[in-house]
Amino acid sequence: MLEKLPASSGPVVGYKVVGKVTPADYEQLDPAVQALVDQYDDHVCVLLDLQEFAGEEVKAWLPDLKFGHRFHDKIAKMAIVGDKRWQQWLTALADPFYADEAQFFHPDEIDKAWDWLRADA
Repeated sequence: MLEKLPASSGPVVGYKVVGKVTPADYEQLDPAVQALVDQYDDHVCVLLDLQEFAGEEVKAWLPDLKFGHRFHDKIAKMAIVGDKRWQQWLTALADPFYADEAQFFHPDEIDKAWDWLRADA
């Protein structure tokens, strides 16, 4: 499940990812990101808080790949917030597949993550 974070504003949007990601989550995320792209061109920035992330359903893999293909050149920055080593590795994959630039932040650095995203927005 995706929960839009209240600190989202303008071309910067954040989501808390809770539990397993499903195809329905991409049905929510795709139009939300597309609306930002339509309004702000290629200056959209995304924060994903993965502290409560529990994986992705197999049925969500194709929508995930389609999301990356559709938006990888439209998302300027992606901040990944988490506390696990594999989430840091995931950030390295986000760089070429989901955003022009991606950076990992620990949970106590979430304000720094928002600042990093907003610096160029």
